[in-house]
Amino acid sequence: MPTETQHIEFKSGFNEDVIETLTAFANTKGGRVLVGVANNGDPVKGFTIGQESIPQWLNEIKTKTQPAIIPDVEVADYRGTEVVEFKVQEYPVKPVSCRGKYYKRVKNSNHQLSVSEVVNIHLQSLNTSWDAYADPTHTVGDISLDKVQKAMEMMALNRITISETPLQFLQKYNLIRDDKLTSAAYLMFKKQDSIDTTIELGRFQDFITIKDTARTQSDMLSEIDHVIDFVKKHINKEVIITGEPRNIQKWQYPMEAIREIVINMIIHRDYSATPDSVVKIYNDRIEFYNPGKLPDEITVEDLLSNNYKSTPRNKLIADFFKHLGLIEKYGSGIGRIINYFEKENLPAPEFKNISGGFQVTVFNGMNMVAAKGPAKGPAKGPAKGPAKITANQQKILDTMEQNPYITREELAPIVGIDLSKIKENISKLKAKGLLERVGADKSGYWKIKNR
Repeated sequence: MPTETQHIEFKSGFNEDVIETLTAFANTKGGRVLVGVANNGDPVKGFTIGQESIPQWLNEIKTKTQPAIIPDVEVADYRGTEVVEFKVQEYPVKPVSCRGKYYKRVKNSNHQLSVSEVVNIHLQSLNTSWDAYADPTHTVGDISLDKVQKAMEMMALNRITISETPLQFLQKYNLIRDDKLTSAAYLMFKKQDSIDTTIELGRFQDFITIKDTARTQSDMLSEIDHVIDFVKKHINKEVIITGEPRNIQKWQYPMEAIREIVINMIIHRDYSATPDSVVKIYNDRIEFYNPGKLPDEITVEDLLSNNYKSTPRNKLIADFFKHLGLIEKYGSGIGRIINYFEKENLPAPEFKNISGGFQVTVFNGMNMVAAKGPAKGPAKGPAKGPAKITANQQKILDTMEQNPYITREELAPIVGIDLSKIKENISKLKAKGLLERVGADKSGYWKIKNR
């Protein structure tokens, strides 16, 4: 039975929904609308095509879209019934609107675009990004040339030859275009603190009790150190006595990973969005929230499997950070972060789209305790210790305890491992008597035992 997809939509008759769908296709990857077909894929009984119907429909599509859409159209045979097929390609310059509203195609439905999404899709169609455009409210006088000089010195450490003055340097890297300051240049080198780059920082005892707060509104490069210093202030550090002249200092979290997360957070933030970035430190975890979701074509699963093409939201900023040596290679950060935690035998970080943004949560292993239950009756035979479990197995149990109906597929991105590893760990938890599946795969639930 035919079904609606990302590229095919069924409509029982011609109406404005048809035009909205055509604009959504034009703003995404193109597609076809079959008029005369019900949502369930069956031909509509009694559907007829009048002599003037198609010209009238084309005219309505043209007048209600901007820039005007003129789709290909043909009368097609669909399971023995004549239907009308409208076909549109992805438009080169986007977005296309329907009566002033903008839509995109997500799976098999249309979603109205937010203001920031309209801006981003337009800039992407011009093969540029928001940060590369002239800042309409700031000039070169609003940035610190001393900060520019420090960036030049950082770049020189990467064996990049620099002989320009600070202003020439900014022009060379397209941070000043046509004598106008770009948004990227302002955000990276601004003299004064401002709300454009606000990052809220907090140390929480629990969800509602705040022990300490701070805020940074500085330039992007300074904010890296501000955030990392706040994190270090509120996590533990262990001093390991080695007998050598210098002892080893070990932080509660791998600081290489924390730095990688903070840098990516600052580079890829949607600075045109209203919300602020937020860092929350709890006893057992740290949450890093950033305005700006993953692009529609990239899923969390794609991130974890490294099966995606890196598309920086702020291309000019990302490119400059790469020249500074602050990022190594586009699209490689997630893998390095996961590896850092794996080396320390800590739970895998959690990555997810949430509340119009993207959040990374890292765990310090505080809850990596052996699963054990109350004693039941007199002991028989030699005493047995509690069943030892790994950090990922602990995370699986904790997640199932919160949501007993969660699927294995849903667990994979939360735990940060692939589906085969989820299944393997679930089997081990069952063998240890810590987990039981009650009911069928589709309708059943997970039961945590001996907790």
